[in-house]
Amino acid sequence: MSTFWREISDHITAITGHEFELEKQRSVGGGCINEGYQIEGSSQRYFVKLNRPNHSEMFAAEALGLQQMFATKSILVPQPICWGETQSNSYIVMEWLELGSGGAGAWQEMGRQLAAMHKAGGSEQFGWDRNNTIGSTPQINTWCDDWAEFWAETRIGYQLRLANRNGGGFPDMKQVAARIKEILSDVQPQPSLVHGDLWSGNAAIAADGTPVIFDPAAYYGDREVDIAMTELFGGFPPSFYKGYNEVWPLDSGYGDRRDLYNLYHVLNHFNLFGGGYGSQAQRIIQRLI
Repeated sequence: MSTFWREISDHITAITGHEFELEKQRSVGGGCINEGYQIEGSSQRYFVKLNRPNHSEMFAAEALGLQQMFATKSILVPQPICWGETQSNSYIVMEWLELGSGGAGAWQEMGRQLAAMHKAGGSEQFGWDRNNTIGSTPQINTWCDDWAEFWAETRIGYQLRLANRNGGGFPDMKQVAARIKEILSDVQPQPSLVHGDLWSGNAAIAADGTPVIFDPAAYYGDREVDIAMTELFGGFPPSFYKGYNEVWPLDSGYGDRRDLYNLYHVLNHFNLFGGGYGSQAQRIIQRLI
């Protein structure tokens, strides 16, 4: 057994109080950023994500996000067991959830449960207790009383400055920020705990039919940012939106803000992967300004 697997096994034992002896592991999807493994032993199964040693803070923030989402008692998320780093890897260990497939009813229930999480509150400001990451990009969560200011500066501004350093050739940040603040000037959302990275790859139906979401980039923001992202990369089934609107109907102006909220993720994908995301971001910015 590799030394780092021994260290992870010992950490699981220390946290759970039950001896965990690793018997086998297999590679599973870990997303675009991490390696993912299912590990088994001592009649237990866990999901482990690995990255380079200097990414342990990323996993610590992910664990906190999962814990806060779980605390709303609204929607299923995998429980974090332990996290840390070895000499060769950083890691997070979570409970293993067996995923299946669900019909319209399960996705409608997911919509209801996400709306319940958004309604749970928990903050009077926008931001979060700590910075985290969106993919592997730093996500700055400095607390702010004004949503328009937070989105213009902390979200789009940060990504736009990074994108221009990466050769994006985007318009001047001051011009874009001014337009964002104008668009959002009359928007006073309730600060909601949002997943923050809610595309179709981060949501599923468990084998028993229970909706589950995972891999958060959590913070307190406008609930619409989650709904907007569900429409960005492939979209969620129509029943999801029906369920959401049953519990907390979207405001009439949501459609006008959707592209603005998704610009954050398109810019981030340009910063992570380059390619056609740059021209997609340029089109959104030109529509906005």
